[in-house]
Order: sequence, then C-alpha cells, then structure tokens
Amino acid sequence: MAERSMNVYFDEVLGQDDASADGSESKPYKTLRFAHIQHPPTSSEGPQYLTRKKEAGVDQGPGVSEVHQEWVPATKSALKKAGNLLDQHKRKQAKGDELAVREKQEAAKRQQALDAAKKVHIQQDPNLPKAIKIRLNEKNPALVKLRSGESQKDVDYSEGRGSRVRVTGRVHRLRTQKDVIFLTLQDGYGFLQVVLTGDLTKTYDAITMTLETSLEVFGEMWAVPPKQHAPDDRELHADYYTVIGKAAGDKEAITTRVSPDADPQTLYDNRHLVLRGENSSSVMKVRAALLRAFRQTYDEIAPSCLEVTPPCMVQTQVEGGATLFAFDYYGQKAYLTQSSQLYLETCLPSLGNVFCVAPSFRAEKSQTRRHLSEYTHIEAELDFITFDDLLAHLELVMCRVVDIALANPQTAALVRELNPSFQVPERPFKRMKYTDAIEWLREHDVRTGEGEPHQFGDDIAEAAERKMTDIINRPIFLTHFPVAIKAFYMKKDPMDERVTESVDCLMPGVGEIVGGSMRMDDYEELMEAYKRVEIDPAPYYWYTDQRKEIVVDLSTFTDMVLHRTVVTGSVLSVSWLGCVVDTLSKSARSILALQIDVHLEKPGTHKQQFMKVTFEVERRSSPQCLRRF
Repeated sequence: MAERSMNVYFDEVLGQDDASADGSESKPYKTLRFAHIQHPPTSSEGPQYLTRKKEAGVDQGPGVSEVHQEWVPATKSALKKAGNLLDQHKRKQAKGDELAVREKQEAAKRQQALDAAKKVHIQQDPNLPKAIKIRLNEKNPALVKLRSGESQKDVDYSEGRGSRVRVTGRVHRLRTQKDVIFLTLQDGYGFLQVVLTGDLTKTYDAITMTLETSLEVFGEMWAVPPKQHAPDDRELHADYYTVIGKAAGDKEAITTRVSPDADPQTLYDNRHLVLRGENSSSVMKVRAALLRAFRQTYDEIAPSCLEVTPPCMVQTQVEGGATLFAFDYYGQKAYLTQSSQLYLETCLPSLGNVFCVAPSFRAEKSQTRRHLSEYTHIEAELDFITFDDLLAHLELVMCRVVDIALANPQTAALVRELNPSFQVPERPFKRMKYTDAIEWLREHDVRTGEGEPHQFGDDIAEAAERKMTDIINRPIFLTHFPVAIKAFYMKKDPMDERVTESVDCLMPGVGEIVGGSMRMDDYEELMEAYKRVEIDPAPYYWYTDQRKEIVVDLSTFTDMVLHRTVVTGSVLSVSWLGCVVDTLSKSARSILALQIDVHLEKPGTHKQQFMKVTFEVERRSSPQCLRRF
C-alpha cells in the first residue's frame, strides 16, 4: 500500500476501486473518492493525489482512445469534492457502526430474555372448573357463556359467569404489547381471539411465538369490551396453554414465503401455504357451497338427475386434439379426459337423466384465467327438451344455484366480503344471434385484436364479448355461431347451414360463462364430421352406436362449467353466474367462475341429446402445479 507521505495514484480509465489496487503507480485506484477513503488526507502533511494527464487522438487499442502521459496533481476542485464525499462516507460508516453496536446490544438483551424465559414454567391449576372442548365457531349459549363487565382478575371463575373452555387452533394473527399478547386462532371452522397475560406472556414459547403455530388453550370466555373488536365480538382469556407444534420463523416464516408482494410463480409453488389465507379459504368455502347447490338443484328439478361416475382415462377426444394429455395405457395410446359428456350419454336409456362430479384435463399452457389444465366437472345429461326449453332450463338452473348458495347465511356473508357490489343476475336473459352481435360490434366500432372491423366468421374475442355485455349490462344468450368455429358434433341450423344451433351465455363483468349447441343426430353426417376434422371414428364406436342402434324420441345435452382458476395470493376473483368477486393486487389471482356449454338435438329425431354441467376447480399450467397421475 502507498504511505501517507508518498504519492497516491488514481486513473479513471485503467484504475480499480477494489482490493486489487493499492494506490501505487502500477496499481492505481479508479477514483479520487476511493483514494481518499483508503488514504485520508491529514491536517498537516498528507499524501499527494496524482492522476494522469490525457491526450486525445491516439488509438491505444480496443476500449482505449487516449494516450495517458505524465502523472499530475489532482485539481483543487476535485480535491474539495473528494473531501466532501469522504466526510459523507465517514458519517455513514459511523452510523453503520453505531447500528451494529445497537443490534449487538439488542441481540444480547434478547438472548438474556430468552434465557430467563426458559426458566418460566406454567402449570394448569387442577382446582379450576373442567374445560369444555369446543370448536372456534361454537356459539351455543348452553355450552358457551360469555362473561362481561369488569373484574380485578383476567380470569375469575368464582362467579361462574364465563364458561371455561378448551380450544385448539393455529395462530392466524399475533400482536404483542407490554404485558399482553393477543392471538387470533383459526381451526377451519372459525376464528377466536385469545388474550395471554401474566406469566403466560413470559414463557419461552410466548416470546418465540410465530404465525401458524398450533396451540391448545384453556380459558374463560368473555364478551369483548365496548368499542373493542374481535371475531364474533368475543375473546378467550387464557389460564393455560400448550404448544402442539411450533411453526418456522425468520426466513422460513409463512409471511416471508408467501408475502403479499410475492411473484405469482412463488405463490403457485406455495399453494399449500396460500390456502391458509382468508381470501383463498373463503373461495374454497364458496366453491363447496356451489357444489352443494348444484347437487340440490339437480335433485329438485323434475325429472331429477342420478349421479354416476364415468372414467377419467379415455381413448377419445371431445374438445379438440390439441389440448389432450396423452399417456401410455399398457401399450395403447390413451388420454386424460377432456369431458365425460360422451360417456354420460350411454347412461340415459337405462338411468334417465344423469350427472357426475369428476376431474377433466386440458393441455393449455397459458396463464390467463380462461385456460385450465385441471378442473372438476359437474356434468349432466337430460332427455326430451327443445332448444328453447333448454335455454329456459339453463336460466332456471343458474339462478337457482345462486339462490340456494345465497340462502346460506355463512355463504352470503363470504360473498359480501369478497364482493360487496354483487347482484343476482337479472332475468329474463336477453337473446341475441351471432349475426346481430357482429352488427352491434361494427356499429359501436368494437374491433378485432388486429384492429379490423368484425366480419361474419370471426371467433369473437373475450375482450369484445365482455365490452358488449358490459354496455348492454344484462345476461345474454348469444346463439347460432358459424360452423367453422364450433365443435364437429354441433348440428347445423336447417334454416341457415352456415351456422350451428349453438349458444353462449355472457354475463356482465364476467364474459362468457356458457357455451353449447345442438348435436348432430344423423349417422352419416356424424361420419362426415369425423372425416372433416381428421378424427379416426374407430375409438368412438360406442358413441357412434348411439346414432344408429339406440332409438329414443328426443334427448338433449348441456355443458355447464363452474371453474376456479387458482393463481393464488392476494388477488381474488370469484365469478359465477354473473358474480364477480375481485379483491385485486398485482401479486396473484384466484377465480371462481361458471361456464356452460350446451348441446341439443331437435325434436322429432330418433337420436339422443344430452346435458352436461361442468364444475372446473383448478388450473395450474406450470409443471410444479400439475396434479400427479
């Protein structure tokens, strides 16, 4: 290193501000500031700071276009600026040193507190009343009496005003004050605030308490004091607790691993932790309520539907070969099912109307809310209704499911929490043909993604559909789509063979939630359809037989899809039958939606028509997110 009484060299082109430089002529620093830090000037005699005088115009090779001549002293202005920067550096270093000392002192103080806490032991008082084991949502006054008013003691059973209970749960929230610790426990059934006081706050377990730690707590139930707030306006004043399982802290804490600003992929890979959040758990509870509502609806309608269980491993496609998950089935090519609609059709002759709850799969590697890799179908097949009857039936089913779900106070409260502005879909739903929709889009200058006016034959994009639906602001049955943009088995409209007898249902704020059509009833037409889309009819022999061997006057098919696209985290969107629940942030998204596809036959044929209701549960397009099969 260069001495203070000697020269210190710096070269802005060839120097280095790191350990490889020592301020000598052969190893100069890069900046005068760094030279000052390494060799500070003194008030008497300090080092002389030298830099190279540069002469432009001579090329010294790649990256160097100047000749570095003699070493000259740094200018006064440069020395003054470097001196100011050195003062800033000293102040910052002193502050850092002070902070390090303070942190060291605090660490030592905390370690002393932890050592002292290890000596504090709590025991359950055997003289206290026997505790009643309850769930956190238990409100039966015969079991749980709430103490209120004032008392000299945090826990006092002498007057018998509050029940002594025993609860188990995980720490959902944690707030520590001087001599009090407030915990909010959750057990999947409800939430309960727990108050720890006295020696209960001084134990090692209390001082090192972390979120998601599992506890068993004994104590007296109290009503929350006026102007205070807690779940269900009650709290548990603890007299004893034990730790069942301590959750990780620091870098492994749940709030670190799934923080609100975490990127979506991190949230995908930590769904098991995200599900512990209130938003995600609320979505799951609403989903369960909708499943119950669908089952109840299909039990109530006349005629009712019988639940059956079709296979998930198949050798046929339903919604297009590009989205099939293929695998080897004992030497034969097979797929994970895209839909159980074709299998359900075979049940109709002997079982009548049927439905199923089963998983389906689509190989759609996309991050949008409208693409799913895995979902759960509620599929139903119905007989003997016309196309107009079907539209009325769909409207009835959708609205009945909403009514049943919202009739449950707990579900209604969750919906209000998730989306305070939710409104039940307006009836009757508007009917609009595809050609009328194209005209509407042209009149309102709603263009395609390429910026062109919409033309007949366009597959109307989601954005255009949603804009039209939001402006009209009521549910729409959009019907009669062109043959070219619909599935091979959809029947052509006899009045206009350019289009199919098909329908999509569009909801304001959501977009498409229903899609479907009449099905082909003619054997030869179906064989031609196989050929048109290059599908080998051999694996479909059992389905094709429905068009030539089973004689039924009339049957219909609908496909109702209730799906939840899970991109977890703090963004939540629940949409079903026009219900859109959005609590938005940039980190993630969860979606609960209803989508319906309809497939019908015309009356008077001798072929079958069917109904399918689909409940799509989960979409995870990254490999880590796919369920193992």
